Amino acid sequence: MTQASSDVILERMMALHPKIIDLTLDRVWRLLDALGNPQNDLPPVIHVAGTNGKGSTLAMIRAGLEASGQTVHAYTSPHLARFHERIRVAGNLISEDDLTAVLDECYTANDGGNITYFEITTCAALLAFARTPADYTLLEVGLGGRLDATNVVAKPVMTAITPVSIDHQQFLGDTLAKIAFEKAGILKRGVPCVVARQDGDALEVIEEVAARVGAPLQAYGQHWHVGPERDGLVYQDELGLLDLPRPNLPGDHQISNAGTALAVLRALGLEATAWEAAVSQAEWPARMQRLKTGPLVDAAGGAELWLDGGHNPAAGEALAAHLVSLPKRPTYLICGMLNTKDIGGYLRPLTRVAEGLVAVSIPGEANTLPADETAAAARDSGFAAETADSVQAALAAILGREPSARVLICGSLYLAGAILRENG
Repeated sequence: MTQASSDVILERMMALHPKIIDLTLDRVWRLLDALGNPQNDLPPVIHVAGTNGKGSTLAMIRAGLEASGQTVHAYTSPHLARFHERIRVAGNLISEDDLTAVLDECYTANDGGNITYFEITTCAALLAFARTPADYTLLEVGLGGRLDATNVVAKPVMTAITPVSIDHQQFLGDTLAKIAFEKAGILKRGVPCVVARQDGDALEVIEEVAARVGAPLQAYGQHWHVGPERDGLVYQDELGLLDLPRPNLPGDHQISNAGTALAVLRALGLEATAWEAAVSQAEWPARMQRLKTGPLVDAAGGAELWLDGGHNPAAGEALAAHLVSLPKRPTYLICGMLNTKDIGGYLRPLTRVAEGLVAVSIPGEANTLPADETAAAARDSGFAAETADSVQAALAAILGREPSARVLICGSLYLAGAILRENG
């Protein structure tokens, strides 16, 4: 098999439904039934929803489980460089042969029916997981929770909800309470749910749903606490107090994500090896990632080059807080965003920490916000902003003014993926 094999099938799958996002479970249930309902044969499932921090939290949970000797399936989205990143089977990225086989099987079983790309590829992941032994399956919600294609497991062993904030309003609702209701749709009767620190409105809705369905909560501030402590973090719950290193994923917001992961691992009965690995061994690209090698880094010379895929107001706040914590250095942004995002809400916190911004369009992305519109929104937010035809041209413009700058490429996971592919 060649790499083109899975690419060809994935391209065909893009044409099976006119809408990229269309939240309902009817099509998923139909295909799963045609496949023999693989969702009923998964290793114990940990299901993670939320607006920010899902991927980082899942990465920490996986690091903890694997360090304690467990084998783990993991499903995440979107991918950055290759689709295979979404499906990790018993610890390894799915092979090209196995990916091609399950995609082809799902495409055939679907028999031309309407189904979105995310729905049919989620079914392919579940099929791969059901056929390979493992100790746990980690499922990251794609969008929302209640009607997300991952929400097909009747009885997970554990669920978790990371911080909920305003995003995807056109699909999930225009208030924090409505969005939290959709996230809380992953709660199941009798299944414990770890809840990260939440805004009061979001927590109230999650608690209401949990009471109605009979899901016991382990909530931040009530059942567990986490916070920074000198060069590390302190976590405390009814089992005791832990002094641990700061997460190796950069940013103060990762302390909150680590707390959620630790609460899950401790609820599962895992011990010190898992706790320490969760904070010290997790890896998750394009989350305030320092680029250290590759053509872009070579072109940057003496400048620092960073990459982040965050794209909503909460992500902007987290990025600004982390940039403030770094040694002082002139900071510039290269920003590209989708046309569905709150660009002003994302950028406003960053005006406090960056001298300027160069806007780009996301290469190969139909829903990119044009660079000139990104630049206009950046100026409205208080930035000195200009446009460039590419990230390389943007970098050259910044370095022409400030050769030793700190440059953050940001605004979208799709832009981050393009950079990781181009930079090797």
